Amino acid sequence: MATGTPLFVVNGHMVHFTLFLLIYTELLQCQQFLIPFKAPSDCSVEEFFDVSSLSCVSCGSNQRQSTTGLSCICQTGYKTTNLTTDKLSITCEKCPIDNPAVTKDGFDCIRCPSGLNDEGKCQCPPGNILVERDINGNLLGDARCEACNEDKPALSVPNIGGDRCERCQATFIKTSCTCTAPNVLAGGLCFPPGSLSTNVNPSVNYAQLKFNVQSAWFVENLYSSSAACLIFSNLTACQALGNMCVMNMHSFSGLSTDACGLFNTIFRSRAALSSIQDISYWRATLPWLYYGDEPGLASRVLQTDPVPITFSFRGKKKNTEIQMLAAVYNVRGEFLRWESVGRTNLQLCPQPTTKQAAAFSFGTAYQESCDFSLAELIVAHPEPLFYDVFMDLAGNEERKILPLPTLVQNQQYNGRFINQDTMRNWYLSRRILLVDTLSGREKSTISSPKVIRVATSIKIRFQLVPRTQEGQIFPPLMMVTYTDVLVKDINTQTVSTTFAVEYEMDHTEARTKTDTALGVMGGMAVIYSLLKTVSWKRRIASPLIDVETIVKFLLLYSGDLANVFFVVTVGTGVYWLIFYKAQQFVSVLLPLPSQEEQFVTYIGCAFALKAVQFLHKLILQVSVDIFLIDWERPRCKASKTVQATKETKRDSSPVSIWRTYFVANEWNELQTIRKISPTFQIMAVLFFLEVLGFSNLALRDPWSTLERSPQDYSPPYSQILRYALAATLWLCIGLLQVIFFTVFYEHFVEDKIRQFVDLCSVSNISLLLFSHRCFGYYIHGRSVHGHADTNMEEMNNNLKRERESLCGQRGLLPNTDIQTFQVSFTNHLRIQYDRIQDSLIRRNRPSRLMDASTANLSELQFRAYNTMNYFLGSFIDHAHPDMDYMVKDKLALERVIGMEFLEPIDKSIFYNDESHSFSDVLFYGNESTLLIFDTLFFCVVDLGSQSFVLAAILTYVQQVIFRFIRNALGRQNLARKTLVDQRFLI
Repeated sequence: MATGTPLFVVNGHMVHFTLFLLIYTELLQCQQFLIPFKAPSDCSVEEFFDVSSLSCVSCGSNQRQSTTGLSCICQTGYKTTNLTTDKLSITCEKCPIDNPAVTKDGFDCIRCPSGLNDEGKCQCPPGNILVERDINGNLLGDARCEACNEDKPALSVPNIGGDRCERCQATFIKTSCTCTAPNVLAGGLCFPPGSLSTNVNPSVNYAQLKFNVQSAWFVENLYSSSAACLIFSNLTACQALGNMCVMNMHSFSGLSTDACGLFNTIFRSRAALSSIQDISYWRATLPWLYYGDEPGLASRVLQTDPVPITFSFRGKKKNTEIQMLAAVYNVRGEFLRWESVGRTNLQLCPQPTTKQAAAFSFGTAYQESCDFSLAELIVAHPEPLFYDVFMDLAGNEERKILPLPTLVQNQQYNGRFINQDTMRNWYLSRRILLVDTLSGREKSTISSPKVIRVATSIKIRFQLVPRTQEGQIFPPLMMVTYTDVLVKDINTQTVSTTFAVEYEMDHTEARTKTDTALGVMGGMAVIYSLLKTVSWKRRIASPLIDVETIVKFLLLYSGDLANVFFVVTVGTGVYWLIFYKAQQFVSVLLPLPSQEEQFVTYIGCAFALKAVQFLHKLILQVSVDIFLIDWERPRCKASKTVQATKETKRDSSPVSIWRTYFVANEWNELQTIRKISPTFQIMAVLFFLEVLGFSNLALRDPWSTLERSPQDYSPPYSQILRYALAATLWLCIGLLQVIFFTVFYEHFVEDKIRQFVDLCSVSNISLLLFSHRCFGYYIHGRSVHGHADTNMEEMNNNLKRERESLCGQRGLLPNTDIQTFQVSFTNHLRIQYDRIQDSLIRRNRPSRLMDASTANLSELQFRAYNTMNYFLGSFIDHAHPDMDYMVKDKLALERVIGMEFLEPIDKSIFYNDESHSFSDVLFYGNESTLLIFDTLFFCVVDLGSQSFVLAAILTYVQQVIFRFIRNALGRQNLARKTLVDQRFLI
């Protein structure tokens, strides 16, 4: 014994060491603990589902699976002998031949006075109870069948378990518990003959699937509930009948024997009785299911009397909590409880409590959707629950509740969906259900359903009282839409459900004002466009009204009408943004998404018309006639003597073309400059919207907070608020940039427009533009020093003399500084210009590709260029008496309407233009058009995609594309009209 002890210790250490190695090896291998998935339905008849191991375990001998599938029970003819401690729980032993029956508790065997049932237990004749033990609990040798005395005075029958006699139901004849003919036995009740026809219709109509189902629940309970309600005024039976009508979608058919027909029959029979709660639609002993069927009743119920409470978003009287209660009934008509609405009773979707509570915060548009599998619904809702919903008014003295009218979208009247028409034809109802898996069972109430009916959409709509200043509302309306689902595979089929709360008000007045503003401003735009068309006709010197004139008017009107749409939509959006978000007592509510469609259409019209205007301006800008007048004259070179003739000869040096190239290149760079930085514009707008959280102001709730917690519910966006916010931010940032650019940057940093005018003077080059056939702009760049081709020293001396006022001024007229003009040309001058330009605009090809003919053509172009330069220079110098001009100031009214009152018949007219309006042929002078176009483009993309980031990216891409097009086409036009090679336009 002593020698064995150390060996045991060593072996113990070895065992521990081996276990350590095994565990450590498993850790090193990073074993994944995977188990096969099993469900109770996967277990066979001889197995049960072990909840501890989540697997199927075989039952013991002589055992089978229980009805729940979670344990084993003895087979028929076997008794339970004892309980064990293992997973099998029981052992079973066959009953002897002399005691073949198993007792009800399953632990003993006994002899039966009559036969056995299918489960191997004793059965007694009807009206008898089975007695297996004496009063002390001792097992009898032979079971007895004791007859219940159905006659007076006992009046007893076996109970449901069949082990005790109890008094029969009160509806039976007082002298006996037997319901003898001609009485009718139904649902455990005995009804007198002729009280109600037994020919009831137990079918449930599934209109979406276009067939009926003979419901097992209706077969068992429809007649008994109807008869008990009609004859005995049984409250529970009346509620059960009402529930069956709700399960049939409150629908009336031509038959008066279906659930709703029977309910309506009983409803009419109660007309002589007093109404409940002084409500005529709520008859004694009956549930309140309908409001009535007279036309126009819905509008009187929903839009006549305000709810006696007020809502306020701010201040001491702040009240945003909507309190609702629901009376809950089971399918048998039993009242279960009062529930506070706002948890999982009406909202099937599983959401955190904070998010579900947001549904009942007044002014917050709420919508949540989710998907359920049919298997989930069948398990969670074996029987439907029914809800009568009320609004809790919470009075100070006496608590009051307001019933919520319900609109069932699936309700039918003689086969027609009546609640999908106008409000005049609505049939309002009361009680609703969420999930019905019971009425679609055909064979029995425990069989699998053939059809499941689900409330896939529940919407509570609040309507504001018109012109209220205290936040009054009309009675809320609950709108329910049911979906019929044909069961094919409960594990794969899904159904979507939605719960929503929305708020609306009568926007007729607001729409009328908007349409009126559009009409008035649109009419003013017609007049303004006509004035611009007349001005255009005068500027092209065409007195005829032709097709081109009409097209031009439409193009001009498109831009003005786009501005009208833009101003009205932005103004309307800002109105809703300010007054909805800043109000204290509720007086305005946002339009519903369906009501925003017209507003979105206006935005689309504004964008389309503005795009037409933008493209029109772009085409005009890349096709203007432009010419650079070079005032430089050749200088004489030093004298040289010709040896042959001994004569002295002076050669003139050629005029340099580099000044012209330089000015043309600077003009080319000016074509797409703007008064704002587009990149900064986009980044700043995104910063405010996404980083600072300004986008939260566009949510459909009354709160103006910029920061929202991720745990809080985030309502959907309002299209109007989203547009107003984006447009306002874009315009404000753009205007701030314009102000900064014009007030600070151009004065203290760089003014490229004025610098270009100065460059023309220094370069001794003037620029003439024809924006129209007989109208354009002139930049007088003639140098006061006579020459610009000079060295650095002379150039600095010239600038110094100019700075010290030691030379003449740069203006076109003597002793003036005005260098920029708007010009109305005579038709005669334009004809002469066109004649010279015909040969000027022909392009040169590269020298390596030129032949003799192209060389001659190039020579003609050079001559034409010199001719044009000479002609325009002499015109500026008053060298053509028949094409002279005069200089004058424009009238204020002429500047406002953009039209010249004087027609240049004999003389051209130069209008002093200190505002440098020649920038109208550049992006620079059309900043308002570009800014509005970019704003509308950004907003349209955002409204379509609901993404500010995507809208910003596409807006930037759009700007880059059109800037590239404007640069490319403008460079080509400049090279073609001025004969400057494109290779020098960098």
